[in-house]
Amino acid sequence: MLTNGGCPKTMLSIRDALEALEGKWKLLILFALSAGPKRFKQISKEVHGITDKTLSKELKSLEANRLVKRDVYDTFPPTVEYSITEHGKSLEMVMEALHYWGLSHRREIIGKN
Repeated sequence: MLTNGGCPKTMLSIRDALEALEGKWKLLILFALSAGPKRFKQISKEVHGITDKTLSKELKSLEANRLVKRDVYDTFPPTVEYSITEHGKSLEMVMEALHYWGLSHRREIIGKN
C-alpha cells in the first residue's frame, strides 16, 4: 500500500504507468494475449468493439512500451503474430486486481446482486 501521500516520485511512477496503459483498449488487448500469441484478426475478434485502426494504433503503442512483441514469419502472405512480453506479463496481478475491483464496483453501482 502506498502511504507516502503525494510524494513526487510516486506520482511520477503512477503517471508513467497510466501513460503506458492509457485508454480503454490496452489492458483488454494484453488480457487477450495473455492466453498466448495471436494474429491481428484473432485479437480483433476477442476485443469486442475495437476498430482495426484503433487496434493497430494500440498494438504499436504496446510494442513501443515493450509490453507486446510482434513477430513476422517468412511466409506468403507474411504471417504476423503478437504476443505478450515478459514485461507485459508483469501486469498479470494488476489485471487480476482490476478484474476483482471491477466486479465489486459493478455490484456497488448496479446494486447488491
